[in-house]
Amino acid sequence: MKIDCLSLFPEIIEQSLGQSIVGKAQERGLLDLDHFQIRDFATDKHRSVDDVTYGGGAGMVFKPEPTVAAIRHVWRPQAILIHPSPAAPAFTQEAARELARESHLVFVASRYEGLDQRVIDGWIDVEYSLGDFVITGGELAVAVMIDAIVRMLPGAIGKSDSIEQDSYFNGLLDYPHYTRPTDFEGRLVPDVLQSGHHENIRKWRKKQSLFRTAAIRPDLLEQAELDAESLKMLAELDS
Repeated sequence: MKIDCLSLFPEIIEQSLGQSIVGKAQERGLLDLDHFQIRDFATDKHRSVDDVTYGGGAGMVFKPEPTVAAIRHVWRPQAILIHPSPAAPAFTQEAARELARESHLVFVASRYEGLDQRVIDGWIDVEYSLGDFVITGGELAVAVMIDAIVRMLPGAIGKSDSIEQDSYFNGLLDYPHYTRPTDFEGRLVPDVLQSGHHENIRKWRKKQSLFRTAAIRPDLLEQAELDAESLKMLAELDS
């Protein structure tokens, strides 16, 4: 996969992604990740990248000229252009899975009041939000999305079941995890996890995942495709 990041602070993204799964994916040749400074594409003597907003109001807006010049520098016909924005649908595990199937992603990280709408209309393929909050700039949002996408690439994580057991992979939250010691400050590891009975462990984990989702994110259950066993377990919860 090829990923290009366009931003004013590429070092934020680089430092966030240089380690762990993304760094290893680059070492293994699974990922070609490049960073570009949008200011380098400004043509005026001050290398301006932002200007006041038409109609008045506080805040500055990314100018279209340097932003589009940076986009054109990396654009290829197969590229998918992504812009993080609080005024956008939520970024989800399913979005990460779909984007992991693409060959070339271009992230445009804006700041201030965001991009000139003409850049969004003319170039951006999709916008995503990390949630119902605002952060200072798009660089951290880009880093988060790239991390979620890259870990879905075949070979990026040693064991594929590590991905399949993640929260949201099957539309549900993950089940609780425990490690040694068995007794920590009077809190014990559930007996079923120590039993060695794989089928009972599987059922316990599935039930815990369903119950946790019902308690914390009931909205996910409305969208999840639940099998007969899951529906029976949820019925036990209601009874």
